[in-house]
This record gives sequence, structure tokens and C-alpha cells, in this order.
Amino acid sequence: MKLTRTAQFDIEPVPPFSFQLTVRKPAGWDLFTPDEVYEGDTLWTVIRFGGRCVGLKIVSVGTADMPRLRVGVFTLKKLSESERTELRAVVSVCLGANQDLRAFYSFARRDTILRHVIDTLYGMHDTQTPSLFNSVILAICLQMARLSRSNDMMEAINRVYGDTIEFDGKRVRLQPPAERIAKLDPKVFAKKCNLGYRAKYLVASAKIIAGDFPEMREIMSMAPEAAKEKLMELPGIGDYAADIIDPHGGFPIDAWSVDVFGLLFFGKEPENRRKAIEDVKKEGIRRWGQWSWMAFFYVAQDLRNLSERLGVQLRLQ
Repeated sequence: MKLTRTAQFDIEPVPPFSFQLTVRKPAGWDLFTPDEVYEGDTLWTVIRFGGRCVGLKIVSVGTADMPRLRVGVFTLKKLSESERTELRAVVSVCLGANQDLRAFYSFARRDTILRHVIDTLYGMHDTQTPSLFNSVILAICLQMARLSRSNDMMEAINRVYGDTIEFDGKRVRLQPPAERIAKLDPKVFAKKCNLGYRAKYLVASAKIIAGDFPEMREIMSMAPEAAKEKLMELPGIGDYAADIIDPHGGFPIDAWSVDVFGLLFFGKEPENRRKAIEDVKKEGIRRWGQWSWMAFFYVAQDLRNLSERLGVQLRLQ
């Protein structure tokens, strides 16, 4: 699918805003899709908006303390004025452009762990995918698997069932919509993408999301407790997965993160990971309260630096 440029708009994020750290996380987290192209101060990426594929060329034309982003929009058909306004709002929210980090930084400077991460990650905003189903794919593929295995599964899903979009001289693969996955036979899906038991949960969740389930922007408008409860209605989405997806943020502790935060909180990795998950989760929420997700997010992106600063060896994956 080839797209042509049809619109442009600017976004002025709340400072500080580091374009590089926000769109290309140090731990390798992508903004919207794994095949995005990042060069210098420019990111080429794609999203689904109003049922259509939209290419975005996002360029940083400001600084961390005086940020400005120029967004070129590429579509098959020209957007209406109302669509353009809505798209600008969607991209702003997904980039975390309206987040004010000052209160979090003030809190973090008084914490013996977080004070080490806010200097190296200054201006990194939390981002959000516009597609709920993309987040469900991520959350389910992360379950009971090393990061390399999770990445292999997601790459296979995108390669076999995604769309390749061409615009501005770039080719970017877009993850499949829920409607497409909902039609698959779970056994065939599992075999083609080496998903194991996860295939049945992805297909079942896709069927629900393709129906009358709230999309990500609606979930963002819910109270945090209601949003998490709603997400846990999806097959395969438990407490950990809901914390991964929830736009309000949670404190997602699993077999990997329990080692990291167990070592940070208690000075040692737990002997029994499964039994320790609840204690580590409670301690993170007790210690960081309303900032639990931002704390998790910042720590996860700065493990090498934290290992050096604190003199410990934190698991990278």
C-alpha cells in the first residue's frame, strides 16, 4: 500500500520532552510498531486511524526544553478538517505530549533508586499505542517467555498477517487489526507464528475487541480501577497483562521484573519467583504510590546505568 502526503500539523509537548528517548526507548520499546524507521531527529511510523492506514513522519524541530514536533501525514485519501483535528489529538495523546513530568521528577529526586534514572532519562515521556489490540498482542506474547522469544512471536504475527505501508520513500510494517486475527483458526495461527497456547487467547480477544469493546481512547477516559477491570474481561488478560496494557499504568511484576525489583527493594533476587511476585508488587506500590507505573517505566529503561550506580547486577531481560 502506497500513501501520499495529505496533511501536516505541529505539536508542542509539555517540557521537558526528549524526542529521542520518547520515541526510541533505551530498552528497545517501539513507539507504535516494531518496523518503524528512526533516523536522526525523524521517525517514520504508521497507525490505524478511523479504519484506515496512516503514515506519520514525525520530526523534532525543537529542543528538550523548548520542544516542537512537525508531523507529516500520509494517507490514500485526503483527511477532512475534523479528521485532521482528531488525528492531531490522537497523536498528541499517544506521544504523551501533555504529560507534565515535574511532579514525578520532584518525587524521584527524594528516592534512593529513582534519583539515578531521571538524569539519564531526562525528558522521556510515557507513550501509548492508539490500538488496544496491539497492546493485547504485546501483553500476551510477553507472558511466560523471554524477551527474545516474545519479540520472535510478535515479528512473526506482523510478517504473516500485518500490512506493509510505503510512504515518503520508506517501508513500514503495520500490525494486523483485531478483525483480521478474529477470523483465524487458533491452531493454524499458533503453528504459523509459533505462539503455542497464546494463539487461542489472541483470537478470542480479537473477536471481542472487533465487536463492541471499548477502544484505547475510551479506556483512557475510564477511572483506573474500572479500566483495569474492563481489560481483565479479555481472554488471557490477568493482573500482569492488564498492567501492561492499562493506559493509566500499573506495576507489572512477572518472572523477569520480580528479579529486578526484588533485588532493588530487598537486596537479593527471590528464590521462588512466583511466590515473590505479590510481595514485590505490594512493595513497589507502597514505596512509589501514584508514581508506581512511571517508576517501573523509568527503571526498566535504565537497567545498565542503575546496575553501575548501585553496584548490583540487574537482569536486562
